[in-house]
Amino acid sequence: MSHDPKDFQEKLQNVQNEAGRLPAIEDAQRIHCEQLQAKIRDEMSRHKGVISFEHYMRMALYEPGLGYYTSAQDKLGEQGDFITAPEISPLFGRCLANFCQHTLTELEEGSILEFGAGSGRMAADILQELDARDALPVSYLILELSAELQERQHATLAACVPHLMDRVQWLSSLPEPGFVGIVLGNELLDAMPVHRFRVEEDGIKTQGVSWSDDKQQFVITYLDDCPAVIQSVEHIMQTSGSPLAVGYESECSLAHGAWVKSVAAMMEQGQLLLIDYGYGRAEYYRPERHMGTLMCHFRHRAHDDPFQLVGLQDITAYVDFTTVVEKAVESGMQLQGYTTQCGFLLENGLESMMPDVDTVSQQALMAFAQQVKTLTLPGEMGERFKVMALSKNMAVALPGFTLQDQRRGL
Repeated sequence: MSHDPKDFQEKLQNVQNEAGRLPAIEDAQRIHCEQLQAKIRDEMSRHKGVISFEHYMRMALYEPGLGYYTSAQDKLGEQGDFITAPEISPLFGRCLANFCQHTLTELEEGSILEFGAGSGRMAADILQELDARDALPVSYLILELSAELQERQHATLAACVPHLMDRVQWLSSLPEPGFVGIVLGNELLDAMPVHRFRVEEDGIKTQGVSWSDDKQQFVITYLDDCPAVIQSVEHIMQTSGSPLAVGYESECSLAHGAWVKSVAAMMEQGQLLLIDYGYGRAEYYRPERHMGTLMCHFRHRAHDDPFQLVGLQDITAYVDFTTVVEKAVESGMQLQGYTTQCGFLLENGLESMMPDVDTVSQQALMAFAQQVKTLTLPGEMGERFKVMALSKNMAVALPGFTLQDQRRGL
């Protein structure tokens, strides 16, 4: 990915222009949006008219029944707002199965726990591949907060691996301490709420959100006292390798560290595998990335206005993987690997999964080639997405992290 400041500004301008060209919404969607707006405004009234951006983002995404991830609206696929790697090709899940098999063979009675399983496609692909290899986990656990997605996942798995349904279990909270196995998080961290900040002459300011009667919309304001956010940003400034100039705006996550700590506390032995778009800290907070990485998605359109279509659009931010590994190490875990999605998939057998040219059609071969390109090319998902492996009480070499070892970037 280019780091040229002019290139970055051009991309940002394109995103900003796109915000004015979003598809029209239906009456039912407008009502949904207005209901969530009212809920958020009620919450603001209980906090002297302003809440933190993190609080706003949490409600926009997770307010029961109304938030983006908790409502019944379609999110995945061509009719939704974005497409994830498992939806692009079963190759992704098959490569993950290779990684899982390597770890499961080192464990006794190992399970797999997937956070936020989307349509259930990745779970089905992993189970199918592990079944073919006679390497199934004791159980496949799915922690999913959305009732609508739970139903969709159940339907997918029942159709693809009906004989393995007795191994699948849905959870609404973390298992009790003592978990042994693999925890999977694909595009999980980017969906966690973040704090937004701005560097001013007189210090670091934490962004909040209030309602403007004049504009009839949510607007940015600033909070007086957020010591945890200020402490986090000061740590970022001390360790990122470059100062953040006055006017620099970005985000930081307190949720990522808290989540990793909770997984570490739950896990007795095993691996945590994270796949997401993100950077190491020095790359994340480069001077030219002075407006941060926050992005919104609606019907495959990307823009940067989190106050439009509240409850109807996804709101995400890139992951600071340095924060993740710092909190993991504090919690007794070890960094096992950090690489690009391209490197990880290639080392986990992607090339060997090519169909036999003598037994499949030209059309099938072309489809395979396109899937591989989307998953691995730098301009697609290959370098933008990173893969991180963290282990606890398990020191084994893992497939996927030697071809493009990027641990120095953390």
